[in-house]
Amino acid sequence: MRTTPFDSLDDYIALPRTESIAVSPGGSRVVLGVATLKKDGTGYDRALWEVAADDSDAPARRLTRSVKGESSAVYTADGDLLFLSARPDGDGADDDPAQLWLLPGAGGEARPVTRLAGGVSAIEAVAEASDVVIISAPLLPAAASIEDDARLRADRKKHKVSAILHESYPVRYWDHDLGPDQPHLFALHLSDLAEQVGVERADEDAADDVPAPYPASLPRPIDLTPHPGTVSGAHGVAVTPDGGTVIAALPAREGRDERARLVSIDVATGAHTIVRDEPGVDNEAPVIAHGFGTIAWVRAVKSTPAGPADQELWVSALDGTDARRVAAGWDRWPTAAAFASDDASLLVTADQDGRGPVFRVPLDGGAVQQLTDDDFTYSGLAVDRFSGEVVALRTNWMLPPHPVRLSNDGVTVLSSPVPLPDVPATMTEVSTVVEDGARVRGWLLLPEGATDAAPAPLLLWIHGGPLNSWNAWSWRWNPQLLVARGFAVLLPDPALSTGYGLEFIARGWNSWGAKPYTDLMAITDEVVARGDIDETRTAAMGGSFGGYMANWVAGHTDRFRAIVTHASLWALDQFAGTTDHSGYWQRIFTREAMLENSPHRFVGDIHTPLLVVHGDRDYRVPIGEGLRLWSELNEHFASEEGTSPHRFLYFPDENHWVLKPQHAVVWYQTVFAFLDQHVLDKEWARPDRIG
Repeated sequence: MRTTPFDSLDDYIALPRTESIAVSPGGSRVVLGVATLKKDGTGYDRALWEVAADDSDAPARRLTRSVKGESSAVYTADGDLLFLSARPDGDGADDDPAQLWLLPGAGGEARPVTRLAGGVSAIEAVAEASDVVIISAPLLPAAASIEDDARLRADRKKHKVSAILHESYPVRYWDHDLGPDQPHLFALHLSDLAEQVGVERADEDAADDVPAPYPASLPRPIDLTPHPGTVSGAHGVAVTPDGGTVIAALPAREGRDERARLVSIDVATGAHTIVRDEPGVDNEAPVIAHGFGTIAWVRAVKSTPAGPADQELWVSALDGTDARRVAAGWDRWPTAAAFASDDASLLVTADQDGRGPVFRVPLDGGAVQQLTDDDFTYSGLAVDRFSGEVVALRTNWMLPPHPVRLSNDGVTVLSSPVPLPDVPATMTEVSTVVEDGARVRGWLLLPEGATDAAPAPLLLWIHGGPLNSWNAWSWRWNPQLLVARGFAVLLPDPALSTGYGLEFIARGWNSWGAKPYTDLMAITDEVVARGDIDETRTAAMGGSFGGYMANWVAGHTDRFRAIVTHASLWALDQFAGTTDHSGYWQRIFTREAMLENSPHRFVGDIHTPLLVVHGDRDYRVPIGEGLRLWSELNEHFASEEGTSPHRFLYFPDENHWVLKPQHAVVWYQTVFAFLDQHVLDKEWARPDRIG
């Protein structure tokens, strides 16, 4: 049999990865963000590469090459390239946070645009016809200015103070503590970036408690949100082409929860005007037309236990007047939107039937048109206002993200410095009709050589979310690695999955253990009935919600020979109060359903060996879930000698996912060994790097 990069974990993690895309004014050039494995194999270096926007064979050109790497590239109106990097600028320290940098389009070295003590968090928006850039950056709440922020940070560092005083909820997010600083939006005028000969001399006579002045050669950031009053950032930011007005989806408190409201900010005066604010409703992800007279956004009523709310596309004038919903009969949830070059429609990506097509949504009330009709998911849509050029990243389970151009003639694959890897699988769509008449579908990845005479063992891999779809390549959850080891992998979309309409989501709402579980079992029944699948050798695996469902499966059937449960919810009442977003989780469940659908109630019914995996820096599903699961498994199943058929793989410094390359290798090695033992009847082989 042929070999592929997926036969070796070391080869797999060394595959280069395309992470982002941007298009130049005029549409002739495309910049890709590319990640490559560090020499020591413990992380990824990131650089920017330029390729042609047509289908020519022009070679890719590397634009950046710093040790710290570069990300988040976006073009200015003049064709210069902005990006974020923690590379030293000559005056900073090696551990300084990322700043905004500019690479001149006419040639020359990259230069820093900011020197903020807390760094720059993101490039939020760039004006299409002016020099204005909007960034987000953190300031300490007591800071009276950016200089004062630098002084306060230096004082905390000098006295080694790490304490954070919270005055509102939440206190942490995903894998990091929130605070003590708060996110601000700043405007910069790039024309204020001055060329300087020599360096700015420090005032040697200045007192230690007097903040140093912000460098005069850099554009002074204009604070557009001087009193954010929250540790949460904006839910989307857009700026008019002339750079005069920012439309931001800013958080507003609702008890311990919050809603997103649209706010218009005058860049010159800093004045705020509410554009759209509705209690119990999120208005977010704004985009502004190229002619700047129209805005579009996503409106979502907050869901309750009664059912999921729709994700609606709305448009209005810049001041919020003439607000109306578009595509009202289109039952799909937008994942991103951008105005077409003529402003007459929106280009929208959305999950649909196990794919993620690009759609055209007319603003005049016309029917939604699907522009791509293939087995791919699209992301990173970038539209050039002058040429109408549309570029994006495209992916499915057979191909990782790669750059493409969309036109009336179809989809053209662009040149790239990242070669597409050879994969071991074939991809087949499978489906079944369940008891209530719903169609449940998924992707089945099959290894070479799987036949009726030599059927393959099956791994049921359950997606997270749960508002999600198995429709795009994942470097973290990659079934090709299992296929290379002879497994067939089933990637189903059960109830609660996106891309099938609101009713399909509602089938599993407030009842995670009901339709989602029976859907999974039904499509597994469909697949194991195939001659090329060995129904006697099956396993199940999932992470996050998929881990929840793996736990639920373990307590409700013994059909699988092994189950891997990663970052899993175990006791829902405990989880709902300890996750980083308690308001949401307690809002979507009734107390009765939370208990009824909690996997921990069925620990005594587990007959299948479990591999439990959890990271200590997981704040979305806190480590307490994994610890309680492991404790209760041992309470019920450990022998007098303390041995157990179950295993617990613990990562002290990983989050909800396992992202460090060396740890990803250990994760897969342990999963392979566990499946080999219980599904393939091999001896247990403890991975070497576990110790």
